[in-house]
Amino acid sequence: MWRGRKLRFPPSPEIRPTPDRVRETLFNWLGPRLPGARCLDLFAGSGALGLESLSRGAVHVTFVERDGAAARELRARLSEWGASGAEVEHTDALRFLSDAAGTRGARAADGIGSAGAIGSAAVASSAFDIVFLDPPFDSDLLTLAAGRLETGGWLAPGALIYVECAARNGLPALPSAWTTTKAKRAGEVGYHLLTRA
Repeated sequence: MWRGRKLRFPPSPEIRPTPDRVRETLFNWLGPRLPGARCLDLFAGSGALGLESLSRGAVHVTFVERDGAAARELRARLSEWGASGAEVEHTDALRFLSDAAGTRGARAADGIGSAGAIGSAAVASSAFDIVFLDPPFDSDLLTLAAGRLETGGWLAPGALIYVECAARNGLPALPSAWTTTKAKRAGEVGYHLLTRA
């Protein structure tokens, strides 16, 4: 849909866009599951994974990004490209995941929410079919976020969870309901696709 468009984002040591080769492999893995899917790009950064999902038929993507400049740039791209079905939450990922399902629905009821959503309020309170987890490598955020996703009602049955982590460390402890279905390495990046039972 947006082939050839340049993805701009503010320079930041915390934003580490998924390499093109890795992104191509990931979207080959996701293939037929994307059309009509509801996606969560939890540590969005540049938003490349969520934007690609929208361009391949996802019905909704929630982008969560704590860096204000990155969140503003992402909103600008969505607006410039005329994207629908997208919501940008400028907040910390763990704080977002601590939000109870009832609060999510109430906040989304106005169609905008505190983050300046673009898209339907009805979509904002449902569970996600696909989640992208690519937190800063040298942190415990992956394990914490995974636990909250599993216990907080954020995942649809059979949800797919994409995880990037430092290849040298391998996958940390993740919820027992998650099974690795695909895994590869590209340089220092280990990337994995898991399925929730």
